[in-house]
Amino acid sequence: MREAEKIIRDETRYVLGTYRRPDFVIEKGHGCYLYDNEGKRYLDMVSGIAVNALGYADEGLSRVIAEQARELIHCSNLYHTAGNVKLAQVLVENSFADKVFFCNSGAEAVEGAMKLARKWALKTFGCEKAGFVAFTGSFHGRTFGALALTDREKYRLPFEPLVPGARFAHFGDVDDAESKTSTNTSAVIVEPIQGEGGMNPAGPHFLASLADLCHRKNVLLIFDEVQCGLGRTGRLFAYQHFGVIPDMLCLAKPLAGGLPMGAVLVNQRVAQCIESGDHATTFGGGPLVSAAAVEVLRRIRRTSFLQAVRDKGEFLLERLKQLKQRFPDNVVAVRGLGLMVGVELSFEAAPLLQQFYDHGVLVCTAGERVIRVVPPLVINKGQIDTFVQTFADILKKKKS
Repeated sequence: MREAEKIIRDETRYVLGTYRRPDFVIEKGHGCYLYDNEGKRYLDMVSGIAVNALGYADEGLSRVIAEQARELIHCSNLYHTAGNVKLAQVLVENSFADKVFFCNSGAEAVEGAMKLARKWALKTFGCEKAGFVAFTGSFHGRTFGALALTDREKYRLPFEPLVPGARFAHFGDVDDAESKTSTNTSAVIVEPIQGEGGMNPAGPHFLASLADLCHRKNVLLIFDEVQCGLGRTGRLFAYQHFGVIPDMLCLAKPLAGGLPMGAVLVNQRVAQCIESGDHATTFGGGPLVSAAAVEVLRRIRRTSFLQAVRDKGEFLLERLKQLKQRFPDNVVAVRGLGLMVGVELSFEAAPLLQQFYDHGVLVCTAGERVIRVVPPLVINKGQIDTFVQTFADILKKKKS
């Protein structure tokens, strides 16, 4: 029996079956490539679902993690440590925020933002403002609160009742958002670029109109940048493209370079309503993950790094638009920003994944008909060409 077959068999026996995985076992990575335990190399256009911004086995990041691990991995938030303070300073000084709360994942960041919004509403107006407005196509996580704000029936129905108080407006329709925003609403939450929902940019007019709506209705505006933030779009934060500033911002995925970490960035309007004991976490902002995140931010916030992401993003979009011209019956649309791009197909996308694997390329989907392209931010144009040529070969075979 192949070693991969044994591992997959044992996984079926011992691991709760919440994932559908291909029939190979990833063993190591380097740069923009992953390798399975039989030595096959895969060009990774997924990057751990927009996590591994610096690719794999990055020397600088690996060194920082190893050095910190020798000093202190964890001691809990009962005590002061220097690393999370340094990280918070970097985030505050490079964003709209006045304060930061650290957690362990994107879903936890959204949960934290929900709690902070309700505490703000309670302290400012009274307990009646406890609702939220979210949008069609949204994805905010799998916990009960985050799932309550997620517009995915197949994710929601088996676990209802969820946290109450959420209403959904049509993504891109500010009039519908206004109609769903009531005196009971504490916050509106939106992804500047929807990830799981199909790689849909919100656009500056919609976001600006939402900000105006929130100002007029006296509710908070929360941006979920778990997937689109931290350099993915070619700016440090996606909101910087649109000139719209939220009250809170949720981060996670690439923040600690592959180690689990999330954060909620808040302005003073929110921060002044929060007291000791209002929220907490055992692991959030620990010494190891904070050291990794400081290194990630040191690298990705460089002007030259972000410019390179924008350049490569434009190159990727152009090459994929050429693909659409070659295969107009197969490719419906190409959309995105920076190195966060979706290719909408005229047919279900999932069956193509195995063909990409056979060609040594990793991709994933975003909804039923969209191929999601979120490679490491350190990818080069030659590797982008390899991906697009592979895509063309697969579509050519389908066409014939």
